[in-house]
Amino acid sequence: MSLFNVLDIAGSGMSAQSLRLNTTASNLANSDSVSSSVDQVYRTRSPVFSAVLNDAEQGYKKGSVQVNGIVESQAPVRQEYNPSHPLANEEGYVFHSNVDPMSEMANMMSASRSYQNNVEIANTSKQLLLQTLQLGK
Repeated sequence: MSLFNVLDIAGSGMSAQSLRLNTTASNLANSDSVSSSVDQVYRTRSPVFSAVLNDAEQGYKKGSVQVNGIVESQAPVRQEYNPSHPLANEEGYVFHSNVDPMSEMANMMSASRSYQNNVEIANTSKQLLLQTLQLGK
């Protein structure tokens, strides 16, 4: 595996973690949202990743991180009886999102650290490539 492939893998990892950070930020922004319907209330969203190994023509494998999609949580939403709320349904219930801010903050910290690790991998690879070019002088 060449160092250029390492840069590709680190780049795809950074893109994936950036999507994870954006999804987590969206979850946190909607953690206090309410609705009059169970079907319309905001639910926690999470990206799904997979590692991909592609056969290259040269006989080695090139890897990357692929985003397979974003899934919504099936955890139950919290319902509150509050008939005076403007969004209460005909039975007087208001439905709150199922976002857990504490777990989302932990997820955000993990995604941030993973992003930083990929940046370090890219920087180290770049330094190794530069040092290899210096050998030819």
